[in-house]
Amino acid sequence: MNVRIPEGASEEEIAAIAEALARHVEDTVELYVGDATEPTITHESSASPDATDAEDTLGPTEREERLREEIADIERGGPEKYRDRLEEQGKLFVRDRLNLWFGDDGDTSGLLFEDGKFANFDSEDRLPADGLLTGAAEFEGRDVHFMANDFSVKAGSMAEKGVEKFLRMQQRALKTGKPVFYLMDSSGGRIDQQTGFFANREGVGKYYYNHSRLSGRVPQICVLYGPCIAGAAYTPVFSDFTVMVRDMSAMAIASPRMVEMVTGEEIDLQALGGPEVHTRHSGSADLVAEDEEHARELVAQLVSYLPNNSDEDPPQTAGKAPAKSPDGIDAVVPADPNKGYDMERVIERVVDAGSFFELRPEYGAEILTGFARVDGRPVGVVANQPAHRAGAIFPDAAEKAAEFVWTCDAYNVPLLYLCDTPGFMAGSQVEKEGILEQGKKMIYATSAATVPKQCVVVRKAYGAGIYAMSGPAYDPESTLALPSGEIAIMGPEAAINAVYANRLADIEDEEERAERERELREQFREDIDVRRMASDVVIDEVIPPSDLRTELEARFAFYESVEKDVPDKKHGTVL
Repeated sequence: MNVRIPEGASEEEIAAIAEALARHVEDTVELYVGDATEPTITHESSASPDATDAEDTLGPTEREERLREEIADIERGGPEKYRDRLEEQGKLFVRDRLNLWFGDDGDTSGLLFEDGKFANFDSEDRLPADGLLTGAAEFEGRDVHFMANDFSVKAGSMAEKGVEKFLRMQQRALKTGKPVFYLMDSSGGRIDQQTGFFANREGVGKYYYNHSRLSGRVPQICVLYGPCIAGAAYTPVFSDFTVMVRDMSAMAIASPRMVEMVTGEEIDLQALGGPEVHTRHSGSADLVAEDEEHARELVAQLVSYLPNNSDEDPPQTAGKAPAKSPDGIDAVVPADPNKGYDMERVIERVVDAGSFFELRPEYGAEILTGFARVDGRPVGVVANQPAHRAGAIFPDAAEKAAEFVWTCDAYNVPLLYLCDTPGFMAGSQVEKEGILEQGKKMIYATSAATVPKQCVVVRKAYGAGIYAMSGPAYDPESTLALPSGEIAIMGPEAAINAVYANRLADIEDEEERAERERELREQFREDIDVRRMASDVVIDEVIPPSDLRTELEARFAFYESVEKDVPDKKHGTVL
């Protein structure tokens, strides 16, 4: 930098001016006095290369090193003896679990950040992170919020600081519209510290308030790695999807010890609330993983069908042909309406190869529910299963279907109904189990769903079964039928018995009576045949079975942007 000043300054003043300017502009200064053609003084910048190199050699201070040591101590988790027990139980230490979920080749590159690591740092007891980790991470290419219990710290129990972290994570998820993962391994609340978190306005009870607000806004997915008892057990049941790990996880409203104290019943934790209980009997869990790695794989599959939030559409992929040719559909469906078959053999000829992802397979097995893709588009499949009790709709199956339809509608996943049912089951036992209540919920969910719906009458559509399976009255975008389809109040045998029982009883000759009964059945079957229904424009089209896949591709694509009006009201009262 060249600078000229008037004559009259002393040598000391000239030197001081040059030094000050060089320091200010961080450049070499050549200072000229008066009319001089040569610089009177040249001053090198204080930010010379040598000085810059010196700055670059500065490293962390002792203060920073001390902080890093404190962080490392927190990240070691609870006492070593408790971490050793995890290995004996076949479980990962919580930070190793986060590496499995969000890491890349064993590191934590997918972990974006952690919040509240220093929670309870100054506690008299050593409580690293207060036994609960929260933060944000990248999972399968998308950003998610997470929480994870550290079972090495007070058995993953919840207390004031951990509860605060949990609540903040939920409340931030409401703002970001990003999915939430709950990696649960908790013995419940710390009873000896309940004053700080149990009944507070911002205490553990607020978990479930926030769960309710998040419900249908962002996907909430819970994986259980150990006991989740009492209040902790509500997080998995409030989540949209719950995965349990075999021989490892359990959830119950009270521990076996508490159950024995209250009821006198002696029972172990697996029998009380293990995966067998909640996938087969209660329906509170969707899937069972064989180990920790499998749990991650299941969730990776699951999220591939879901959007980040209710404002987005599900992610589409490149379409695939079905695993088996649609040409075989008609051969799969028996001509005899009373003969059982596996509906999955139809599904695999309709959806993209390898895309059917069934949920709650052991609960209410008379109905299949799961995600799939049709030409790359995610759809929710609701299909009667004639291989189980003829596909009749029992209370648990109706409940499962209602909740699945409700979830698909929340996250903009179109619905495909494959109908082959004699209707809702009758009898004293199912009445006690609430067939009317659960059936009502299934019909309500189908009625209220605003996503595109396609109904296919595969074979039987008897009684209110056609209502629950989104028949013509339930605003589907299409009601299609295969040539094997029948729609009726009841099946031919029951109808003939109801209408003609007395007349048939009056025919004394057995052969004549049998022949007359056969004629009546055939006549009734003609009346309920789907061609008659198509003739009366009750249904939209009778489809050659080999064309069903192509037909569904076209219809889901055509109706993907359909918008449906809903009544101006706060909400319904059924669910």
